[in-house]
Amino acid sequence: MTIFLQSLDYQLWHIIVNGPRMPTRTIDGVVSPKPENEYNDNDFRMLQLNYKAKHVLFCAVGPNEFNRISSSKISMLVHEYELFVMHDNESISDMFTRFTTIINSLKNLGKSYSNQELVRKILRCLPKSWTPK
Repeated sequence: MTIFLQSLDYQLWHIIVNGPRMPTRTIDGVVSPKPENEYNDNDFRMLQLNYKAKHVLFCAVGPNEFNRISSSKISMLVHEYELFVMHDNESISDMFTRFTTIINSLKNLGKSYSNQELVRKILRCLPKSWTPK
């Protein structure tokens, strides 16, 4: 599969490995998504490559392989969820952002947790310094 994709267009392989690229703009040092009315030819080429990579994957991966990949991704994310802890010197907002990313990815793949489970998980992963006195 790697050789096949690289032979079509090496940038396709790069997109599959690193994820899709979206047109952005930088204003006063802040990077934000570029509005469609500001897209140039390079932006359209980038978007076309994103969708070409997606198309090749859909055509190349059969339903059984797709299910195997999805279940592997779910297993990996569940493992990440189960081992989730707040890192030293990490702000609560950074920790919550990491947690939300894992939960949203799981939800997109069809695995969800109740709000009670999520709250208990957050409370369990807090360091001892957050314990009420």
